[in-house]
Amino acid sequence: MRIQSATEPGTPGQPNEDFAAVAMPTEAGEGALVVLDGVTAPRGDFGCAHGVAWFSARLGGTLLRALARTPAPTLRDALAESISRTADAHRGTCDLSHRRTPQATVVCARWDATRVEHLVLSDSALLVEAPTGLVRPVLDTRLDQVRPRARALPRGERAAFVESLRNAPGGFFTAAADPAVAEHAVVGAAPRHEVRTLAALTDGVGRWTETFRLGDWAALLASLKARGPGGVIEEVRAAESADPEGAAFPRGKAHDDATAVLLTL
Repeated sequence: MRIQSATEPGTPGQPNEDFAAVAMPTEAGEGALVVLDGVTAPRGDFGCAHGVAWFSARLGGTLLRALARTPAPTLRDALAESISRTADAHRGTCDLSHRRTPQATVVCARWDATRVEHLVLSDSALLVEAPTGLVRPVLDTRLDQVRPRARALPRGERAAFVESLRNAPGGFFTAAADPAVAEHAVVGAAPRHEVRTLAALTDGVGRWTETFRLGDWAALLASLKARGPGGVIEEVRAAESADPEGAAFPRGKAHDDATAVLLTL
C-alpha cells in the first residue's frame, strides 16, 4: 500500500481549514481515510469562539477514530456520531444555532481485506480507480445545482440565497452541528479487488477539473499519480495566478485551501 498526501492554505500565513488523515492499515489490510474542507466563515461574528480550523481538526480526528472502531459503525452513523461529539465539545461556549457555525465538507473511506466503503458530503470529491484503469468520481452535486440558480440573481443577492439553502430542504448539506445531515451523504461500497486507487480531494484541488478544465477526472488522477498531490496543487496555483481576478474562470475566491490524499491499495 502506498499513501501520498499534500495540503496548502489558500493564503500563506493564514490557517489552513482543510484536514486530512489516514489510519495506517493493520496486518489484515484494514484502514481508513478522512478529508475535510472547512467552510470559511464570513467576516464578523459567526457564533463560535474556536474557528473553522479547530472545527475541521476536531471533527476529522473524531471521525477517523469512529471509522476505526470495532464493531464498525456504518459510515453515516460514524459521521453522525462525530458531528454530535464535536458539537458537544463547544456547545457550552458557542452558538451552534448560528447559520455559519463552523462546518465542513466530508470525504471518507474505509477498507478491509474484502470491501471498500466511501462517503461524500458536499463539494469535495473521491476518485475511485478500478484495476482496468476506469476512474469513477464520487460526487455530491447538490451545491452544483444551487449555483446556477444563484447566478441568475443580482450579484448582491447571491450569497444570501446560497446561505438560505445551506443544510435546508431543496438545498445542500455540510457537516456542522446537526448529526441528521449524515443521512444526506452519498455512500457506496465495492469489493476490494475492484478498487486499485483512491484519491480524496477538497474542492481547492477539484478546481483542476471543475474550474480550470485542465482535464477530466481521469486526467486529474493520472496527474496525481505522475506528479504527486503536491505537483497537482502547484498546477492549480499556477492556473489561479494566471487568472487572479477570476475573469476567465469565475470562482468564489482567487485561491482556496487545497488538499489531496492519494492511496494505492
